[in-house]
Amino acid sequence: MEAGNQTAISKFTLLGLSDDMDLQPLLFGLFLYMYLMCVIGNLLIILAIISDSHLHNPMYFFLSNLSFTDICFSSTTIPKMLVNIQTKSKVITYEGCLTQMYFFMIFAGLDNLLLTVMAYDRFVAICHPLDYTVIMNPRLCGLLLLLSWLICLTYSLLQSLMVLRVSFCKETEIPHFFCELAQILKLACSDTLVNHIVLYFVTGLLGVIPLTGILFSYSRIISSIMGIPSTGGKYKAFSTCGSHLSVVSLFYGAGLGVYLTSRTAHPSRKGSIASVMYTVVTPMLNPFIYSLRNRDMNGSLSRLFSGGAYSQ
Repeated sequence: MEAGNQTAISKFTLLGLSDDMDLQPLLFGLFLYMYLMCVIGNLLIILAIISDSHLHNPMYFFLSNLSFTDICFSSTTIPKMLVNIQTKSKVITYEGCLTQMYFFMIFAGLDNLLLTVMAYDRFVAICHPLDYTVIMNPRLCGLLLLLSWLICLTYSLLQSLMVLRVSFCKETEIPHFFCELAQILKLACSDTLVNHIVLYFVTGLLGVIPLTGILFSYSRIISSIMGIPSTGGKYKAFSTCGSHLSVVSLFYGAGLGVYLTSRTAHPSRKGSIASVMYTVVTPMLNPFIYSLRNRDMNGSLSRLFSGGAYSQ
């Protein structure tokens, strides 16, 4: 591309989910409701875990961090979308776009890695119950969390710095409701081969390796559960990981849908609609899944609402 066709841009245009002005009030109300449900639901999970000493164990330690990550994950995209709808403006500054992209990658990656760590936690709890407290000690839990943060921070910073070297054309319309790296690179006039190599290589590693770990953990878990002679024992063992398995299925199912729609040659809003499941619906449903399918969490939430939560 000739230099004359390139320009130093100061803003992008987020096309959003629809151009229909009649739909904007409905979209605003719907996404505001889902965002508030996400924030309130995940905050309740965090408060319930903090206030109940019976939940001070590795499983709920990682769950509270997952809830915090889900709040941050949704907060990187939805508030800006709501502001754009309310002000009837689709503009986001260049700096704001890169900042949003950076934090989006951090918390999307954290969601992924925390689900993997939680699968390992369930594997140890069910397959090695006698050694659980020894293996999943506070030091290891802290190291696993720190490692997850370091991986996501490093990857996001690398991608953001690489975007800074990209030149953009005058066409800066993003067919999405937030700044997604793959969509931003499609607007580039300069060569983005290195960007795409790093994007697909690291995304592949952060997708394939954690998913492989989850599948391996659950293959061993299922094998151990099938070896339990009593039906009651099998149900009790499976109930400890049923919520996590539901969340994993929802997360990776939505992620797969986003990936398949993003593979189209031309940008399409189908990808942004699929991303709603990934960025809004999944974080919103996680608290309901964990509270409905978990008796300990149900009890803690009940005591929290009644003002009877306690620490012993």
